[in-house]
Amino acid sequence: MTANQTVDADEVQVASPLKTPGAAAVAGIVFSVLGIVSLLLIRLSTPASAGQAGAWLNDSTRRTTVAIGMNLVPFAGIAFLWFIGVIRDRVGRHEDRFFATIFIGSGLLFVGMLFVATAIEGGIVSGVSARSFGSSASSTLVLGRDVTAALVNTYAVRMAAVFTLTTVTIARKTKIISRWLTYAGVPVALVLLIGTGISVWVELLFPAWILALSVDILLARGREPITPTG
Repeated sequence: MTANQTVDADEVQVASPLKTPGAAAVAGIVFSVLGIVSLLLIRLSTPASAGQAGAWLNDSTRRTTVAIGMNLVPFAGIAFLWFIGVIRDRVGRHEDRFFATIFIGSGLLFVGMLFVATAIEGGIVSGVSARSFGSSASSTLVLGRDVTAALVNTYAVRMAAVFTLTTVTIARKTKIISRWLTYAGVPVALVLLIGTGISVWVELLFPAWILALSVDILLARGREPITPTG
């Protein structure tokens, strides 16, 4: 075999028997809706000040609302993992290993820290009942809320910013989404990166941008011609 006949394994396109399900296109929408609803339920039912961390435990309605919000987080995380797969499916053979590593890594770190933060908050809330609320319980709640806030605002949100910037870079090079979304993603990422101390509601920017991105992908899939099989 001559050098001209040598085939680079990376250039060989092997047809995979696995096909991305059409329902996967809505994964980002599911993540966005569940993420926004979960965040609203938790933020509106718990005080912003850590010093008042235990007062809301006396209200059964607020405890139930927070529990519902936390129970939505795992499903939002699962949908986000499907969304990562949707983006990689759109990129296809144009995927760059460098950006793919950052894209997948930041996405997995975001989901992982979101799960850990929710687990910590859920465990503390479950362990401290309204009847046993006292000085020691108050200190535990304050510590738990501080740890949860650090995980979400300092780490998870910034991983979301890295994920957004990487997605924008990939989309700009491959043109897999509308141009206006790539432009909108840059300020969203910058606000997430440096603006988490301004307001807790900054966190809503990420699922809102993912929602717009997912709708754009869904509409684009609807415009794509269907290749006949068989």
